[in-house]
Amino acid sequence: MDLMLSDVEVRILGCLMEKETTTPDYYPLTLNGLTHACNQKSNRDPVVSYGEDVIERSLEGLREKGLVSVVHGSGSRVNKFRHRFRDLYDLADREIALLCVLMLRGAQTPGELRSRSERLYSFGSLEEIDETLQRLMEGDSPWILKLPRQVGRKERRFAHLLSGAPVQEEIVAAPAGGAVPEEELSRIKEELFQLRREFNEFRVTFEAFRRELGS
Repeated sequence: MDLMLSDVEVRILGCLMEKETTTPDYYPLTLNGLTHACNQKSNRDPVVSYGEDVIERSLEGLREKGLVSVVHGSGSRVNKFRHRFRDLYDLADREIALLCVLMLRGAQTPGELRSRSERLYSFGSLEEIDETLQRLMEGDSPWILKLPRQVGRKERRFAHLLSGAPVQEEIVAAPAGGAVPEEELSRIKEELFQLRREFNEFRVTFEAFRRELGS
């Protein structure tokens, strides 16, 4: 994928794409509404707690990339934000729906994607899900990739590529003579997530500093 977004930018863009369909009466979103959407505990993985300052800096980065625009409502001083994903990319509604769910909830199996995308698009069958996933993997700049099969899991998962290849827990090697204990895996995944979040927050801050130098 040609785009390279931070985790915060992915969450913002995914929320705008979601709310456009699920709550059209409240779309475009204010900064406050968007912050709540990013931090909501349902339909999100991981659950985060971004401050408005982090959201605001990331919105500026998305505006520079042409992915978000500001809407000035008549009679209102509050800026609202809308995504421009549909304007920039020739993707069908069903492709946008799956991509949006992957952006908001991380890597998932086709079965999980079917049940979790119902509010965005009504897929008739798993075959339609598989066909849509295949289309998103095609071309020189695919939107998603299929992850290696996890130990003990039958179905393979899919992940978006908007922020590069995901960190995969499959890279954690089991010790000789047995599997990695569940609590150890949880600790390692939590550390990986924390490191990635800190890196992305640093990148957002750095980009804001670079914009200030260029102004």
